[in-house]
This record gives sequence, structure tokens and C-alpha cells, in this order.
Amino acid sequence: MSTLQGFSIPSTQVAAVVPAIGSDLEIREQHPVKQAKDLKPGECLVHISHTGVCHTDLHAKQGDWPVKPMNPLIGGHEGVGTIVAIGDNTPNSPVKLGDRVGIKWMADSCLNCEFCRRGFEMNCPNVKLSGYTVDGTFSEYVVSYTNHVTPIPKELDSAGAASILCAGVTTYKGLKVSNTKSGDWVALPGAGGGAKAAGLKVVAIDTGAAKEKMVKSLGADAWVDFKTSKDLVADVKAATGGLGPHAALVTAAHKSGYTQAIQYLREGGTLVCVGMPDAEMGANAFWTVFKSIRIQGSYVGTRQDAVEALDIAAAGKVKVIFEQKQLKDLKDVYEDLEAGKIAGRIVLEVSKE
Repeated sequence: MSTLQGFSIPSTQVAAVVPAIGSDLEIREQHPVKQAKDLKPGECLVHISHTGVCHTDLHAKQGDWPVKPMNPLIGGHEGVGTIVAIGDNTPNSPVKLGDRVGIKWMADSCLNCEFCRRGFEMNCPNVKLSGYTVDGTFSEYVVSYTNHVTPIPKELDSAGAASILCAGVTTYKGLKVSNTKSGDWVALPGAGGGAKAAGLKVVAIDTGAAKEKMVKSLGADAWVDFKTSKDLVADVKAATGGLGPHAALVTAAHKSGYTQAIQYLREGGTLVCVGMPDAEMGANAFWTVFKSIRIQGSYVGTRQDAVEALDIAAAGKVKVIFEQKQLKDLKDVYEDLEAGKIAGRIVLEVSKE
């Protein structure tokens, strides 16, 4: 077996566990750790230092998506840590013991099916999803996969890198498929970030003074508060020269974000679907056709997308606004997410680096 020299893997760990769909989260102090001798070829054991918290983790806890999570479940899919063990007989591992790596929503895929070969690894029939169909990063140790963990650039600190692994790469991929060019307007319902690094003009759509302050500090060119706006479609068009944005990247988890986008997008615009409410989109067929609107689903990103997103962050072109908490605070974080009280990202310190 292959274990990091001088590192002793404990038999138990602290982990945040959802025992059953809809159950309260439990912080368990004596959760078992998979030992190096038990790792399969291609598996690695990662000692997690930091992990981001994503709205998807709330869906995993509540089990309210059509695709159900496994249970009991350790959630989390924005983890950063050090590889401390690699399974015996792992061929041609792209990572080595001691590497600092990121664990993403897409934990593993076969890499050989049609979807993987065409760059749709996330749609692999045998895909494993961190913190959803396999245990995730809300624990001190997690089993992951050597072909899919992503090396973290040395320029990035672990806490700052965590949110890039889902929120960052998902927004980045959405922008890649948005059919926009530098100088175009993009609307961000849900106020995701990263568009300024692509040279785009941004109209952020969200609610609350904290969100407004944050998106403006990140360079948003315009702000529309969906709760105080009397006519959101008119306000978005007015903010973008009267014609509407060239693209809308909808990260909001409510179908209204999609319905409104068809109305305010300019002719020839692209609606990029990222947020995943289990609901009909409400896209009006007449106006979609009449305005030549393109509708594009964008589901996380590939291994390459993750590398590119981390490189952009390492170059200082995007800034992650986050508040750091501890793993034991996860219950409170979930409550704040449900109440819409969180403006930026939450990153949990799981263990000392």
C-alpha cells in the first residue's frame, strides 16, 4: 500500500452526516476512516483542510431533486486537501502522495464512454457525484479518485480555492457556452461572478443590500433588486442600453429566473441554464423563436474546465468573497442558506494544514 511518509491515518474522524433524506445533520466524532490497505486501484485518500458549502448540499440533505442522494450521506463537493494514500495497483496516477488537490461535484467517471470521450464527463452513465452518490468533503478524510482530483495551483490558498471547485467552475463553464464576446452584456440572476474576467459587462440580479454591496465591489456594471423592482424586465433592459443583455446565466434556483430571462434577453441572445429548480422553465415558445433565443443547459464542468478556472483564480483575475467557519457550524450554515442570509460563499475549516 502507498501512504504518505510520516503520516499516520487515524481509524476515526469528525464527519457531518445526514442519516436519512430530510433528517437533521449530525456531527459525528467517531466516524470510521477508510484505511490505505482498503483503497481500490484508482482511489486515493485525501486529508481535507477546507471545504466550501454549496446550495446543492442543501438539496442533498433534503432529497428534493428528482435524482435522489444516497443515505446515510456525508455531503460536500468543494474540498481541498492533501493526498495521504493511494490504492495499490493504481496505474499511471496523474497525482502523487503529498499533492494538494481539489475534490469537485464530479468525483469520478469512466473516461471511456461516448459522453466522456466527447467532453461530457458529467453525463457519464457511471458518474460518481461527491456528497451525493458517494461521500463528500464534510469530513476530515474522504476517498476520491486519482483521475478526477484536481491539483491546486501553489498561488492559491486552500480556503480561497475551495469555492472555485464548484461555484467557480460552474459559472466559468456557463460563460464559455454563453455565445458572448468581450464587451457584451450578461445578466446574472442569482448574481454569480467571474464574468468581468471574461471582459463582459455585468447586470447582477438578486436582492438585499449585502448582495448589492458585494457584486458592486466585484465590478458589476448594474444592479437590479428583484424584490424592490416594479418591472424587472424593463429595469434589466434599461440597464443594458435598452436592448437587453446578450446572455443570461441563470444560477437562481427558482423558475422565475428563466421565465423573465426570455423576456429581457436581446434578439439573438443566449439563455444559459445553471440553476436547477425541479420545475418547468416557463419559456414562451413564440418569443423564444421570434427573438431567435438560444437555450443552453450547462451542468458543472469537465476536468479541463476545473483546471482553467483554477488558473484564472491563481492569476488573480477573480476574487472569491467568503466567510470562514468551522465544520461544527454546518447546521447553522444550512439554516442561513435556507433563509437567504448568505451573500458570498461559506468555507469551512475542517482540519489544520
